[in-house]
Amino acid sequence: MADRYLSFTGTAPGRFLTRRLGLPQPAPLKRWSPQRPTPEGDRLLLTAGKSDLDLAAADPGLGLTASSEKPTAVVLDATGVRDVETLADVHAALHPVVRSVAASGRIVVLGAPLDPADHHQAAAQQALEGFTRSLGKEIGRGRTVNLVRLTDARAAGSTLRFLLSPKSAYVSGQVIEVGAYDESAAPAHPDRPPTDPDRPLTGRTALVTGAARGIGEAVAETLARDGAKVVVLDVPQAEQDARRVADRLGGIALALDITAPDAGESIAAALPDGLDVLVHNAGITRDRRLVNMPAERWSSVLDVNLASVLRTTDALLAGGALRRGGRIVATASIAGLAGNAGQTNYGASKAGIAGLVRSLAPRALAEHGVTVNAVAPGFIETKMTAAVPLLIREAGRRMNSLAQGGLPVDVAETTAWLAGPGSGSVNGQVVRVCGQSLLGA
Repeated sequence: MADRYLSFTGTAPGRFLTRRLGLPQPAPLKRWSPQRPTPEGDRLLLTAGKSDLDLAAADPGLGLTASSEKPTAVVLDATGVRDVETLADVHAALHPVVRSVAASGRIVVLGAPLDPADHHQAAAQQALEGFTRSLGKEIGRGRTVNLVRLTDARAAGSTLRFLLSPKSAYVSGQVIEVGAYDESAAPAHPDRPPTDPDRPLTGRTALVTGAARGIGEAVAETLARDGAKVVVLDVPQAEQDARRVADRLGGIALALDITAPDAGESIAAALPDGLDVLVHNAGITRDRRLVNMPAERWSSVLDVNLASVLRTTDALLAGGALRRGGRIVATASIAGLAGNAGQTNYGASKAGIAGLVRSLAPRALAEHGVTVNAVAPGFIETKMTAAVPLLIREAGRRMNSLAQGGLPVDVAETTAWLAGPGSGSVNGQVVRVCGQSLLGA
């Protein structure tokens, strides 16, 4: 359903009226397209504190410059901030340039891990989170602000490319931790830029559950765009739609009930050559307040959204169906992070996904060479949200820093970044795709 309010605020009368009444003024987001893969303009590099970070090692193609009058992006290296005094450098660096950042521009703050042996450094670095999230809520004009914690720029190329690009249009206010670069694995380290940056998943097989429609279909399309051979999995009742999507993308359809006890074994049998990317997207809602919720509504949501993810993941890892260098990306939700009335079952299932990711990620990487992350969508424009009553739908759209709903492609782009071969040092992360929702952290 079209966002008429967003269209209205783009007109002269709309701008005047919303400004006079103090109403949200969303800016149309500039998303990725083949015609506009990267925005025109400079990417400005600033520094706060003394830093030893070599950002040229992240990716020479980032194109960072030391000066610009109207940058489309700003990268602030604040890894050297170690105390309250050097936090002043953050203000000094960004205060003069914030106003000049182009509409739909990007600000990425680089921070360091918190040092448990230095509470002054930990306090200063933790302060960057509050700064980043606050700036994201005030900067406006479709601009986003994110914080990346890292120790070695060589591991951060994929993450910086994503956050500085139009592909991250609906990702803001996030704190993303990037692990260490493994020198012993070079030059075949998974964090190295792919041979073809436009099709980084070439030669890889990706399976997406619940991919016959909605967000799952968008994820399948985006992974196929990036070169993957896509397996479109959905329930037998949706087999016709799954085949339609698979045929269009040059992939294959797999009709399967993901809640079946042997679903993992069935997937492995259908893909004897193995799998590189597993996207757990299938999910259902059965909303009702707990006092009125029958046991069946509780158990069906927990089974589809959480138990099936656990069973299938365990089976595919144990059986070796996920190849080394593989990626698991599960779908959480801000309902699981912040809670939502009438969704105790759904919120529980999606919070469980976050727990799965944080527990399994280090072991899956150490034992199988596979990363595990999650995306947590906020209000996304789908057929399901189009059926929500008008006032509730409008509240969902406006209650974020970008004052509008996201699109399925926003979730898909974030999934594709986490699924890419260059994201091997991004592990155990739950990344919200919510325009920095005002609900939750």
